Amino acid sequence: MPQTAFLFPGQGAQTVGMAKDLCSSLPAAQRLFDEAGQILGYNLLDICINGPADKLNSTVISQPAIYVASLAALESLRAKEPAVEAEVVATAGLSLGEYTALAFAGALSFADGLRLVQKRGEAMQAAADATPSGMVSVLGMTQEQVEALCAKASAGGMVRVANLLCPSNIVVSGTKAGCDEVERLAPDMGAMKTIRLAVAGAFHTDIMKPADEKLATALAQCRMQAPRVPVWSNVDAQPHTDPEEIRGLLVRQVLQPVLWEQTMRNLLQGVAKFYEIGPGRVLAGLLKRVDRKIACDNVAA
Repeated sequence: MPQTAFLFPGQGAQTVGMAKDLCSSLPAAQRLFDEAGQILGYNLLDICINGPADKLNSTVISQPAIYVASLAALESLRAKEPAVEAEVVATAGLSLGEYTALAFAGALSFADGLRLVQKRGEAMQAAADATPSGMVSVLGMTQEQVEALCAKASAGGMVRVANLLCPSNIVVSGTKAGCDEVERLAPDMGAMKTIRLAVAGAFHTDIMKPADEKLATALAQCRMQAPRVPVWSNVDAQPHTDPEEIRGLLVRQVLQPVLWEQTMRNLLQGVAKFYEIGPGRVLAGLLKRVDRKIACDNVAA
């Protein structure tokens, strides 16, 4: 059997209309959204299907929406390929997606994971509201070049590397003024392109304080057990199975850069096939930039 890993997307993967087909054809997916509505206190599926986009894209909605939609997509895979889970030796998720990975691996129940994601989204939204900030994807530059760009742009406002996604695709986070300066300076410093991301704030920087402390409180009160397969952390690009270690890494993840490219390179040492499970195809694209020959099937939400 091929060694297989499941990957789960993060914030930004959401689109209006997601989960509509899943829930109309798969009772297990509909049940997840029904339970989510009871936990959250609003009709999450209606927002996923009908929007409006600005509501779905808000941090407090998009994080629970991607979590539930991704686990609904997992139910679709289970229905179509029931034997595939036996091949899974590892799982990882991009930022928010790490919670989905933990739920898949049995470290968190669906309900507990959703409550954590809800509190995480609320805390990060509050931190973003407190400081006008954002994120910019910088294409065509090395990590060293992007760090030099951030150092120069910081004269206008704080900005730093936040997501190391794949070769020549690095996301920076900072104050609005810092992001503006990155966009102004990047072309002359060698960037092919910059893209301002549709997110509420400077995720994975100190601007997210005190969201990490609020999340730490929520995690301390949450039941967590050892996952049945190792869950790879965004913080150190390493596999983890100890619940206390995982709790600490999830708190650190709020403020620290996402080491996605290194996670994929490390996973490729032992994994031959990947599944991207959830809305969008971003992770498959990033993986192809690391190793264009590797197989990555998409299980759409």
